[in-house]
Amino acid sequence: MAKIDLHIHSTSSNDGQFTPIELVDLCKQAGLTHAAIADHNSVSAIEQAVNASLGCNLQIIPALELDCTFLETNLHLLGYGINFHDKVFEEIEASVLAQEQQASSQRVQAIRELGIAFDEDLLASLAIEGVVTGEMIAEAALSYDIANTNPILNPYRKPGRRSDNPFVNFYWDFCSKGKPAYVPMAFMSLQEAVEVIKQTGGVSVLAHPGVNLKENAFLLNQIIAAGIQGLEVYTSYHNTQQRHFYWQAAQEHHLLMTCGSDFHGKTKPAIKIGSVDCQDSEREILQGFIDLGVAIDPSWL
Repeated sequence: MAKIDLHIHSTSSNDGQFTPIELVDLCKQAGLTHAAIADHNSVSAIEQAVNASLGCNLQIIPALELDCTFLETNLHLLGYGINFHDKVFEEIEASVLAQEQQASSQRVQAIRELGIAFDEDLLASLAIEGVVTGEMIAEAALSYDIANTNPILNPYRKPGRRSDNPFVNFYWDFCSKGKPAYVPMAFMSLQEAVEVIKQTGGVSVLAHPGVNLKENAFLLNQIIAAGIQGLEVYTSYHNTQQRHFYWQAAQEHHLLMTCGSDFHGKTKPAIKIGSVDCQDSEREILQGFIDLGVAIDPSWL
């Protein structure tokens, strides 16, 4: 029987812990038959992962996760089966990296002004290519405040209500859109992201929609009309009600349903590779990819 996890991040995402080769080993240990390393705005991990998986019972599906916007809402769009050698992905990665580098100092200063101190040396060591993320700031802040003197950080310490995934929860609470340390980025539009994925031979899937949309049916219908081909119905973030909501939407609009953990490692320690229950839909998901032209090993069907 197939076992899948179609949303995993490597060190090519600035918030991923494991290298592509390490991830392939973790996927094999988890008993996966199909996996997708879908890094943020980057395809640089794919070739290493594909090569590392050769000769074993694991297929790595080329993928990435594009940051984009639609009606002032930040979205993540997954692209599967893309031609990852296309030069457009180098251009996208370079553009986002330059913006992230510029935004990092503003993000750090905004956190300071909120009264949160952190280990400067640790933060510098965590930075990747000059990029400092909210997750990195959280790690440096929690490490610095070993005496637990800052009550702002209490929710992120055990057994605080945000301590399950403390680093990324800190990001969502302080650095995401609408929060006090948010720094605007000029991401591509959803329509542009859909077109990039289409032109490079891929299939576009809206990642963890419940995180970004909650259950906003009106906005979801507009996003679907923009040309996406699937919804990540089975994800670490959806509760039972959200999973059912997006399952119904996928059925109604004849969209591909996918399944992914959004594994990062230490920034989301509660999330494990292969941990999302696809409710015995693995065969249906893989067949859906095949029907849309993605090269999938059919031996597990």
